[in-house]
Amino acid sequence: MKPFEIVEEPIDVKKYMDYVLHPSAGAVTVFTGNVREWTHGVRTLYLSYEAYVPMAEKKMAEIGAEMEEKWPGVRVAIAHRIGELQISDIAVVIAVSSPHRKAAYEANEYAIDRIKEVVPIWKKEIWEDGEEWIGAQKKYPSKGVE
Repeated sequence: MKPFEIVEEPIDVKKYMDYVLHPSAGAVTVFTGNVREWTHGVRTLYLSYEAYVPMAEKKMAEIGAEMEEKWPGVRVAIAHRIGELQISDIAVVIAVSSPHRKAAYEANEYAIDRIKEVVPIWKKEIWEDGEEWIGAQKKYPSKGVE
């Protein structure tokens, strides 16, 4: 297992959690991003992710280095899945350990924000009545309320 990787198979969350756990870790946070069925009133059937894998893994490692600098003592593992994902599948896992819980929570939230900003991963949403590549959350149709 690499601590920063793009995978094509279902994500084993425990593997990444075990990677970051060590004797000095007093806290471990694990975030999973899952495929949801409804977004702003639009029903998603499934998602398809693509990535420029070498660059995506490099950028995720850079995010890990940023986190270790901002929150000394954290250990990080990030995996993002590509391919066709069904409702409730895990698209991304971020595992962070730290001596204390506050740093683990903060660092974990930082990671998902940075992934969306700098990692070359693209998502195609397939709905009941169409499909679209989504680059930013702002592009969702404005039908109804989630």
